[in-house]
Amino acid sequence: MHHRALVVLSLAALLAACGSDRPKPEQAPPPAPAKAVVKPPETPGPLPAYQRELTGTLLEVPPGAKVELALLVIDERGRPQRLLASETFTGTGQALPYHLRFNPEAFPAGARVELRGRASQSGQLILHLPPRLVAQAETQAIGPLRFEKAP
Repeated sequence: MHHRALVVLSLAALLAACGSDRPKPEQAPPPAPAKAVVKPPETPGPLPAYQRELTGTLLEVPPGAKVELALLVIDERGRPQRLLASETFTGTGQALPYHLRFNPEAFPAGARVELRGRASQSGQLILHLPPRLVAQAETQAIGPLRFEKAP
């Protein structure tokens, strides 16, 4: 019975220690949310020998818009059949440089390949890029591409 009294006394002391009325330290108020800083996309490293790339700039992309650029194999009815390469960017309100890398061995001979793009804000499509035909599986400087308002 001596051990039971010791266990009960220990539990009572533990409960008393946990139940102290010492005030909890005040927590600092959460910092005000900082305005999101949109960084321009980073330039990729050197182009590996087994890859090719399309380069240029995207124009008139609003700040904060999510931009998706894709190199697609297109069928005779104008429908995408296969994705060869894609890249996602965030608009800065300025010309947005892009480097879309792809494997030239995946580029189908004789098939129609197009560069397509779209921009969305808050999950809603706001702009699209008119399809641009890419005839060869070579590194190309496409130049500036202008987005149009989505229907």
